[in-house]
Amino acid sequence: MWQMESDLFNFQLALEEAKAAAARGEVPVGAVLVAPDESVMARSGNRIVELKDPTAHAEILVLREGAAQIGNERLIGTTLYVTLEPCAMCAGAISLARVARLVYAAADPKGGAVEHGPKFFEQPTCHHRPQVSRGGDSIASGRVLTDFFRARRG
Repeated sequence: MWQMESDLFNFQLALEEAKAAAARGEVPVGAVLVAPDESVMARSGNRIVELKDPTAHAEILVLREGAAQIGNERLIGTTLYVTLEPCAMCAGAISLARVARLVYAAADPKGGAVEHGPKFFEQPTCHHRPQVSRGGDSIASGRVLTDFFRARRG
């Protein structure tokens, strides 16, 4: 369900970042952070291998860039678009950054922590819960991941 007309555009940017990550040999996940005025603050794909950093998930990278841009760790009023359901680490960072809205495309039954696994935002220890919804093209996002892992296996 789309809340804004710009959602489709922002998801396309996130999908482009996922494809670029795949081309770099990274797990193809893309993220876009959007300011309250709907301008794009940051966009990235996974860079774990490139940076030799296990925390260099797309979500973490855009949260870091957004915080650096505004000079504040609180990203009040922002929306985060992600091609894949965030893991527990990313869900924690989203909560700490006070992101207002999280929209993700493909579910991740194995590693996701929003609707699967620990269901991070439902825990009593979670101090900030963004508005969460599914959106974007989950089929295209899933296909990028499937194609990536299929090529690596074989």
